[in-house]
Amino acid sequence: MSDVLVLNANYEPLNVCTMRRAVGLMLVGKADVLVHRGRGLPTANGDFLAPSVLRMKYTVRRPMPQLRLSRHSILARDKYTCQYCGLKGKDMTIDHVVPRWAGGPNTWDNLVTCCRRCNLKKADKTPQQAHMKLARRPKRPHFVPYLSLPTYLKAQGRTEWRDFLPVYEEFAIQTVEAA
Repeated sequence: MSDVLVLNANYEPLNVCTMRRAVGLMLVGKADVLVHRGRGLPTANGDFLAPSVLRMKYTVRRPMPQLRLSRHSILARDKYTCQYCGLKGKDMTIDHVVPRWAGGPNTWDNLVTCCRRCNLKKADKTPQQAHMKLARRPKRPHFVPYLSLPTYLKAQGRTEWRDFLPVYEEFAIQTVEAA
């Protein structure tokens, strides 16, 4: 993986960028490397240790980002798991709990991840009418991310980045301790 986590001068996550962009920031003196990747990048002058986490030398001022309601955000919030049957996978759809014809809005509280089979079974009914039960009630995540929700969840999978990411209980990585 060649992505690099970029932190602001105050260690807030700013972005995840490509290796090419990260090396450019380093070469022009705008960023310092905090964590190196295990492998090197071949250059004309020999191997160059590849960065994994960069910190900007100056504070980048940016407005507080808004958590956008999108298909990818809903899928990430529900961890790509059908909220009716519990099936996990990448081939999921978005379902309106209260159908649009019944006044169901496009909001965090009314949209859930659903597998195709459950979406066809529920059709344009409410869960009660279709005799289906939601695994958990949908709700808006309680944080304002500096990274988008899908990017944040992907970044949580990188062990060398976890120390630099804020922890939100609803999206915490579940670790299983060996007995």
